[in-house]
Amino acid sequence: MNITILPYRATLEQACDWLEGQTGSPWTLARLIEHGVTPYVWLDYDAAWPDLFGDANGGYAAPIFYEGDTARLAAGSEDVLITMTKDAYKIVTRLPEPGFRRALHELRFLKKELEKLVKTLKRAAEPPPAPKAAAESTAGIYKEQVVAAFGGLAKLDLDKALTGGGGIFGDDGARIKASTKKAKSKIVWNPVVLALGLHDVYGVPLRGLKRAFQAHDFLDPWHDEWERSLRLLGH
Repeated sequence: MNITILPYRATLEQACDWLEGQTGSPWTLARLIEHGVTPYVWLDYDAAWPDLFGDANGGYAAPIFYEGDTARLAAGSEDVLITMTKDAYKIVTRLPEPGFRRALHELRFLKKELEKLVKTLKRAAEPPPAPKAAAESTAGIYKEQVVAAFGGLAKLDLDKALTGGGGIFGDDGARIKASTKKAKSKIVWNPVVLALGLHDVYGVPLRGLKRAFQAHDFLDPWHDEWERSLRLLGH
């Protein structure tokens, strides 16, 4: 048998056959239960248990989820014993002792649960995605952003200094060397390294640099790194 289209409520044989076709490996009742698929059995209306059926006078599909009941099935029981289920209103209820017995061939499995299981298994089998290269915006900030954040703090032409690329503004300082292989407009600088350099080399007060990191959203990715640097410096 090769099931390609599942019925709304599949038998055990249909469920296992369909899953094997989808996953390429054999399935059993025990494996279904191990993967959290809920078995159901149809309970025909019984006037002896009015609270169980309520208005479902034709009967309803009762789930088997109690650990003792499912463990018995997984262990290879020859029949189904249900000691706890949900009533027709989906309220958990314990059945009268010793519980209800049904034949194994009466077990049913919901199509939507089986399809969800396959999606989960296929997703788990996929190789992890390759790590994405860091976006330029997280590697550093552009010259215009450097000037906007720190331009009013240092007593120098920051635009000219960045273009010149000397000292703290070059590859041995805050400039991201890899970005220099791109167009000039794509060159970026690490704002934390640059801010510390402005403080050490040009005497820019830390309070002004702190305000800059608080005032500009484009510096948010470096906020934690900036705070760690200040703590290491005892500030």
